[in-house]
Amino acid sequence: MLIKICGLSTPETMEAALAAGADMIGLVLHPKSPRHVTMEQAVELAGIARGKAEIVALIVDWDGTRAAEMAGMLRPDWLQLHGSETPEAVAGLAAASGRQVMKALGIAAADDLGGIARYAGVADRILLDAKPPKDAAYPGGHGRPFDWGLLASLDPALSFMLSGGLDPANIGTAVHVTRPAGVDVSSGVESAPGVKDPARIVEFVAAARKAAASVQEGSSA
Repeated sequence: MLIKICGLSTPETMEAALAAGADMIGLVLHPKSPRHVTMEQAVELAGIARGKAEIVALIVDWDGTRAAEMAGMLRPDWLQLHGSETPEAVAGLAAASGRQVMKALGIAAADDLGGIARYAGVADRILLDAKPPKDAAYPGGHGRPFDWGLLASLDPALSFMLSGGLDPANIGTAVHVTRPAGVDVSSGVESAPGVKDPARIVEFVAAARKAAASVQEGSSA
């Protein structure tokens, strides 16, 4: 199971995430987010992570030209699309940037699962996140999980990452209930909005690894 730490913004917390064993690190390129980093900061942070974890650039409703320019400077492994991108836009961004794309879909009710089929054929990976409040200034789960029981109806063959309100205390339950291919945490390992806590990062990764191992043992028993 892949573990992604998103919204890293300092060399110190980047090093902490890598030392803890994160498989993927996320850099938020969206000014409205408290986790936003400039391109200069992103390039520095990506340099620390390169070769140690996959680098994910989180963008919101960009066009292909802008994405291609960013990809050339930052050289991420993935684009994480967190806006209202259509399936056609997802395909276009993948082609323009030459990068793998992960499409985030907000989930709050069973009806929201219908969008998965539209994107599964064009995105390299699906990220199921909590739907943001209607008055939210930026996308994402805003530290609140959605009802994981909604995912019981999904095709077991669907490979997805789970996000939204995950933290060291609930990640074990989340993994056992949803059986994701990966988990993505941001605010759940922070001491304040946008301020990552190295100790919570270590705690989260350890708890996620333990849960994944337990699920695997149960499956093979």
